[in-house]
Amino acid sequence: MATRKSTAKPNISKEELLQYYRDMLLIRRFEEKAGQLYGMGLIGGFCHLYIGQEAVVVGLEASADEGDKRVTSYRDHGHMLACGMDPKGVMAELTGRDGGYSKGKGGSMHMFSKEKHFYGGHGIVAAQVPIGAGLAFSDMYKGTDRVTFIYFGDGAANQGQVAETYNMAELWDLPAVFVIENNQYAMGTSVKRATKSPDFWERGAAYGIEGEAVDGMDVLAVKAAGEKAVAHCRAGKGPYILEIMTYRYRGHSMSDPAKYRSREEVQKIREERDAIEHVRELILQGKHASDDDLKAIDKDIKAVVNEAAEFAKESPEPALEELYTDIYADVAPQNA
Repeated sequence: MATRKSTAKPNISKEELLQYYRDMLLIRRFEEKAGQLYGMGLIGGFCHLYIGQEAVVVGLEASADEGDKRVTSYRDHGHMLACGMDPKGVMAELTGRDGGYSKGKGGSMHMFSKEKHFYGGHGIVAAQVPIGAGLAFSDMYKGTDRVTFIYFGDGAANQGQVAETYNMAELWDLPAVFVIENNQYAMGTSVKRATKSPDFWERGAAYGIEGEAVDGMDVLAVKAAGEKAVAHCRAGKGPYILEIMTYRYRGHSMSDPAKYRSREEVQKIREERDAIEHVRELILQGKHASDDDLKAIDKDIKAVVNEAAEFAKESPEPALEELYTDIYADVAPQNA
């Protein structure tokens, strides 16, 4: 059932290409600012940045439709921004303020948006995978044509609950796109040292699940693979696995010095394979915008991020009474 590495590229308009550039740049600048605020002591706890992986979520969101769902791990800020969540609310949550998406009680790892169908970043490795299958089951049960994107990393791919979820998802033909964001190092151990079968997408064959590997540093390749996976799910053919080969430039979290790899390795990826620079070159080569136009976009995005940071700083901390709210869901009465 497995397929080979995807090399397809979609035909897109000038406007779409520029939008992908803006979306990826917003994530990059937002994460850089979050790193600064963490260094200033304004963000507590853990903070896992998405710098380097922007093309993954931007490409997949370009293949999604309104009403599709997404759930991910603790490296989640990029996913929030890509699905349209307000940078102000995200940054305020990072800093533990009342204006955040979880009222300052969730922090970096745990915020949600029912409006944008974002069902959270989750701090327990691979815990979101069966949760995502539950979301997909809901749409299958209701007979909708919605799809759920379930994001997890190469480290989580070896968890037993992933295998269990694959089995159930294929048994029930769930409309789930399993997205393995393979950034090569999990928490700090390279894939080559951590697993005997490094082609994670091929594991779906044991359950009859189709899949493929994708260049995660190319937003157009990701979009094309996403469209194929989504079409598979919407057609009622069951789940699909995308292993997206990407790379994070920072450590696992802000507290990780990343001594398990060389600076030269990171710099080489930055110089030769950076996803944002790749799109920038496509824009300039196609004469879709000038260098000055792209500088103006960067300036605008920096203004949006700075505004989000100021909003976060000015937003009050949650009141003590908030300790006792949002503990239980308000369940609607059931019809007899």
